[in-house]
Amino acid sequence: MDTQTNFSSNLQPITGYGVAKVLDSAHPGFAMDDLVWGITGWEEYSLISDPKNFFKIQHTDVPLSYYAGILGMPGITAYIGFYELCAPKKGDYVFVSAACGAVGQLVGQFAKLHGCHVVGSAGSPEKVDILKNKFGFDEAFNYKDEPNFDATLKRHCPEGIDIYFDNVGGKMLDAVLLNLRPHARIAVCGMISQYNREQPDGVQNLSLMVSKEARMQGYLATNYYHLYPKYLETILPLIKESKVVYVEDVADGLENAPKALVGIFSGRNIGKQVVAVNCL
Repeated sequence: MDTQTNFSSNLQPITGYGVAKVLDSAHPGFAMDDLVWGITGWEEYSLISDPKNFFKIQHTDVPLSYYAGILGMPGITAYIGFYELCAPKKGDYVFVSAACGAVGQLVGQFAKLHGCHVVGSAGSPEKVDILKNKFGFDEAFNYKDEPNFDATLKRHCPEGIDIYFDNVGGKMLDAVLLNLRPHARIAVCGMISQYNREQPDGVQNLSLMVSKEARMQGYLATNYYHLYPKYLETILPLIKESKVVYVEDVADGLENAPKALVGIFSGRNIGKQVVAVNCL
């Protein structure tokens, strides 16, 4: 057997959320020249055999790249996690980790619009400045400068935390558990600090979920796509009235996609990482 040939024949492109134009379609819901968003390959042309989670783009008076971010999966992820899972109340104390990312930046802004006090963590002084001066967070800190997350949270969240939107897991989650207010809610959106670890960090403080009568829930945005039309009705006016802003980090050219992906795990991107293929 030619092992090199066998290996090559099994190669498949990486997939991810993208914006595309339909060149040909045998599906009654999509026609040639329709613009759509959904999971595509990292390639200039993709054959989509199952378009059930593809959405036709009806509003083109906003940047098309937004449908890979604020108007796509990250946007509805933020919306569902904050509003549906965390049931915010005016005056709640909200903490968002990885707050400068594709989802976190929206959760913080939704919380401010809802009348909450919002604190975020990020991985550089530049990102901390963006959180406070562009997204309107009340407080923010660079987690890389903080040797003791519990002390940091007590300093920035002296009243405790009603809602934690978790994007990182690990030691930050463990510290948040020490600072929960009664009946706190935790939306587990992601745990990026743990994905590439051979030995994940242990969480030691789960018993506090009992004494605080807290609730923690993970979720998949795809299970809530039936609420996407409702989300669009909410978010589009906020974008057009500049009540919500969105930051993107654009890599130009498909050849730069691998480098852009790797950069996410070290926090090199600022905002939603997108790759412009320039074929629409």
